[in-house]
Amino acid sequence: MVRDGAEERYGRALGPGDLGAELGERATLVQFSTAFCQPCRATRRTLADVADMVAGVAHVEIDAERNLSLVRDLGVTATPTVLVLDAAGRVVRRAAGQPRRADVIAALGRALETPADRP
Repeated sequence: MVRDGAEERYGRALGPGDLGAELGERATLVQFSTAFCQPCRATRRTLADVADMVAGVAHVEIDAERNLSLVRDLGVTATPTVLVLDAAGRVVRRAAGQPRRADVIAALGRALETPADRP
């Protein structure tokens, strides 16, 4: 997963009201998808597998077409787009396209290392 300055560009934290689901206790993998996106299906499996492997990590999939306001707010321009959130809901990593499992695990490490009280 490639970092593109998401912390600087999207400083606000995302919460259950934004995502339509609870945040993970330690981190959250957020996936923006569309109905006919083939890479989205593979991404769903990868993120769900990683979330199942790591305690306190949730996977939330958001239908980009039904959540256009959030898509615009976050600058999502392609599906799948994956955001890795820390425990406070702050974006610590962001990537577009189908991620590899190893890249997801590495990006998740950043979220798990982030102190919850970081400004």
